[in-house]
This record gives sequence, C-alpha cells and structure tokens, in this order.
Amino acid sequence: MNVEHEVTLLVDEIRRLGSKNADGKTTVKFGVLFNDDQCANLFEALVGTLKAAKRKKIITFEGELLLQGVHDNVDVILLQD
Repeated sequence: MNVEHEVTLLVDEIRRLGSKNADGKTTVKFGVLFNDDQCANLFEALVGTLKAAKRKKIITFEGELLLQGVHDNVDVILLQD
C-alpha cells in the first residue's frame, strides 16, 4: 500500500469514528482510532500514517508522536473536510 492511499483511508476512518468539534472540524481521540478493529486491520503502521498525514497538513494533533495508552485522549483533528 502506498502512503497516499493509506492517508485517504485514514481520513475516511476519522470521519467514520469522529464527530464535529466547536470549530466544525471532525475530531477523534487517538485511543478510539488505535483500538478500533477496522483501523487495526487497515493500517499496518497507524502512527506512521498519522505522521504522514500531519506532514501533509491533512490532520493535526498535539505533539510529534502518539503512543498507545499515553496519548489515548489526544484529539486527532481533520483539517480538510
């Protein structure tokens, strides 16, 4: 799978699992993404896909790297709808 395709799949999963925040942007907690069975089957390296999407300014989240458990409550925000 190429990175572009995985980022597109990630956007779809954020829309499926997330909800609109006060700014009207779709947001989902990292823990929700990480623990979702469908996401687990789609993404070999979810954290790598998140970093690639952040680099392309498609999503944003606090910090550089998200780790299971430690960052479960960090919001992953979709910048483009």
